[in-house]
Amino acid sequence: MRLSSLVRSGVALVLGATVAHANISLVNNFEDFETQHIEIRSKIHNETNLRYVKNSGICETTPNVTQYSGYIDVGTNMSMWFWFFESRNSPETAPFTLWLNGGPGCSSMIGLFQENGPCLVNEDRNSTYINPYSWNNVSNMIYIDQPIGTGFSYGTDTVNSTQAAAPFVWQAFQVLFESKVFSKYASREFIFATESYGGHYGPSFVTYFEEQNALIESGALQAEPIVVSALMINNGWYDPLIQNIAYYNFATYAPGYGQLQSDAVLKNISEALYGPDGCVVQEEACYAAGNSTASNKICHTADNYCIDYVFVPAVGDRDSYDLRQNSSALFPPEYYVHYLRKKHVMKKIGAETKYYECPDAPYRLFEKTGDDARTWLPQLSALANSGLKILIWAGDADINCNWLGGYASVLAMDWYGNETLHNTPLSNITLDGTPIAAVANVDNFSFARLYGAGHEVAAFQPAAALAIFTQVVNKEPLHSV
Repeated sequence: MRLSSLVRSGVALVLGATVAHANISLVNNFEDFETQHIEIRSKIHNETNLRYVKNSGICETTPNVTQYSGYIDVGTNMSMWFWFFESRNSPETAPFTLWLNGGPGCSSMIGLFQENGPCLVNEDRNSTYINPYSWNNVSNMIYIDQPIGTGFSYGTDTVNSTQAAAPFVWQAFQVLFESKVFSKYASREFIFATESYGGHYGPSFVTYFEEQNALIESGALQAEPIVVSALMINNGWYDPLIQNIAYYNFATYAPGYGQLQSDAVLKNISEALYGPDGCVVQEEACYAAGNSTASNKICHTADNYCIDYVFVPAVGDRDSYDLRQNSSALFPPEYYVHYLRKKHVMKKIGAETKYYECPDAPYRLFEKTGDDARTWLPQLSALANSGLKILIWAGDADINCNWLGGYASVLAMDWYGNETLHNTPLSNITLDGTPIAAVANVDNFSFARLYGAGHEVAAFQPAAALAIFTQVVNKEPLHSV
């Protein structure tokens, strides 16, 4: 989820609230579930530790499928929430997939409970049912709330940029892979899956992981290597300059849906984009400022301008995450937020603080540095050029990080496959004979436009999303099934 100042006011039920930390003890036995509270001190990083509950009985109820939920301490007073689900099939050989939601500052429980996790929450907000299209059908899955202050994570949050966030996620996996419980996954294929602001997180974090791996290999760092085998980003925010221009193009004609805004509104958006001190000029100034001291203000100003005068009018009264709904969108439902706040649920899973989906505090730190206005397309290009398996995909009903902007971004990537990608038309793939996506494959790189899906692709098209994820797991180009 990428949250602008517009959508932060309405997309979550709990924005602006203060996180209240509760001291909740983990018990060994309650009701019909046997839980274990186990603390493991990291062998290498003495300041960090791992606290978890095993097989809480919440969410994943498939027989003999193990789950863990709890906290990874990634620094002093920094407790990062995780929830792990073993693969329903061949867990001893299945890959290890990390799922991160975006925001910045949005919980990955969104992905777990609304998109691709083992269960969904019923309308009663007090019970769950199995998701047959869960991604843990084919992979071991871990969901992490980052940065600190997001979701169930709590403590001191110092993260004010995409770049600053990466070391803490790296540290989380150092703790996990050094533990007895998770050490067996350290050698598995590691798939990095994310969405929305994950267009920033993905290129940044994977690049950081590779830099750390190089230090380990040279002997300069003693740590567990984290070798990413595939990167998946749906409806990502990669290059703000390109994607702000795409708001105008998408509002002018959204393929399959038509013109979204009136000619008068489109004229205003065009002037806001290309005027003397418009969005394009300001974004270019942000890029030119790089990481200089002055860049924070320049980028912050650019971001606010582009949101107010380009994004907001391009959305109008529609839901920015699904153009087919209005601003009071009811799908996917928020039942899970109420469920995770129930005391008996919190106790069972080991949650030590009240759940907040997209709290303001972490977002505000990113906002001050203008992080949203910065591009991570060079890093994504370098990863593609390295031959890493990459899937960039997008639901075609999303306005916020619409597929036209995502496609324009990958066409602008500087890598060896650029010319081939330009010359490869998007072609349909089908699931049981029904078209689900238009795709282009170039070596290990794939782009896909998912039909009839909003921002959270797996919520709208769960079967298609699982089929495509399975192909990534199997190292296949996207194809009909």
